[in-house]
Amino acid sequence: MTGRASRTDAKPKTTRPAKTKIPTVGFVSLGCPKATVDSEQILTRMRAEGYAISGSYAGADLVVVNTCGFIDAAVAESLDAIGEALAENGKVIVTGCLGAKGDVVMEAHPSVLAVTGPHAVQEVMAAVHRHLPPLHDPFVDLVPEQGIRLTPQHYAYLKISEGCNHHCTFCIIPALRGPLVSRPIGDVMREAEALARSGVKELLVISQDTSAYGVDIKYRTGFWEGRPLKTRLYDLCQALGELDVWVRLHYVYPYPSVDELLPLMAEGRILPYLDVPFQHASERILKLMKRPASSEKVLERIAAWRRVVPDLTIRSTFITGFPGETEREFNELLDFLDEAQLDRVGAFAYSPVEGAAANELPGALPEAVREERRLRLMQHQEDISTQRLEAKIGRRIRVLVDDVDDEGAIARSAADAPDIDGLVYVTDGHDLLIGDFAEVTVTDCDVHDLFATLA
Repeated sequence: MTGRASRTDAKPKTTRPAKTKIPTVGFVSLGCPKATVDSEQILTRMRAEGYAISGSYAGADLVVVNTCGFIDAAVAESLDAIGEALAENGKVIVTGCLGAKGDVVMEAHPSVLAVTGPHAVQEVMAAVHRHLPPLHDPFVDLVPEQGIRLTPQHYAYLKISEGCNHHCTFCIIPALRGPLVSRPIGDVMREAEALARSGVKELLVISQDTSAYGVDIKYRTGFWEGRPLKTRLYDLCQALGELDVWVRLHYVYPYPSVDELLPLMAEGRILPYLDVPFQHASERILKLMKRPASSEKVLERIAAWRRVVPDLTIRSTFITGFPGETEREFNELLDFLDEAQLDRVGAFAYSPVEGAAANELPGALPEAVREERRLRLMQHQEDISTQRLEAKIGRRIRVLVDDVDDEGAIARSAADAPDIDGLVYVTDGHDLLIGDFAEVTVTDCDVHDLFATLA
């Protein structure tokens, strides 16, 4: 071997110093899918900066709790989660909707390290840096293009805007999350592309008011792959329809502009599914709620939608026992359900959330009455939902597999959003894989779910 002679006085070769323990963060995510997206963004930033994510309190140097503060039950759940994290770990940073009411958090748990409001990635990261400085390392800091997600690999939430311009009297979301701020359509499409490339088969489009996308920036023209696109829901859905994934729309108000989306559903570009929070049917109650549209117009719109897309699935939510609601107005809501024939319905007994304008309205109803009406509404809707499921027996449908166990595959159809709608149990689907699409024949149903065999 030839080469230079070694020198005994040469300095030893410098090596990269060994890294001390990787800073590790625990994460608790509560609330709606919009909060889930906030959690994903925070987790992505933490992983990009070299933080490890712990699945237990004991393995974490500190814990971030993303809270919900929409109704009293959610506030209680969030405060309990913060208390548990403090008891199990001791170092806790609080973010999310309840964080917008920082005094509530600090009064209940004065030892938390920091409190931020919702969609506050920068503020959360600043608090994490302050209490747990990062150890940068390019071999650890790399994250996948689609970021860190809390959902299974085959579906993902796609948040297109933040905040809301409505001032519904029962809701404090605008006070927590601010007015409508639409994301640039190019950014939304690039994120959607990255998710599709990563293996996502279903995109669930979410926001506080999905059908208002672009209103705040007057439908400004953006660009995707060099071509112009207006920042509005129709153009976004048309572009998302090119990605060869299921596209499901949530939180859609029944504006006339939504009518434009039905041909896209009929063409198979997006799923024939609308999540429309009607909240009530009485025109007087809707006005007290400061909700758009009246029940008559809504019924006309539903009928028009189903003329274009007969297989359209409509899910909705309603509030029972709103201040001043009479028995006659509640029965009007039940009559609306009979005529609307909605596929999926959720109901909430009115909750007097602190800060909501509806709390000042006359005619507050006892909690027992609010809850009794909620139960009556759900029992009334059960027959409608069951009949609509029974109509699918014998039909061939396409499903997306969520899980496989000893009893077969557990899947969802175009009519079923994850976690909130029903399931399709494929009894002979043992050889299917999670994330597979499959053609099945419906053989039976119960109140919520379908049973099927491979077609």
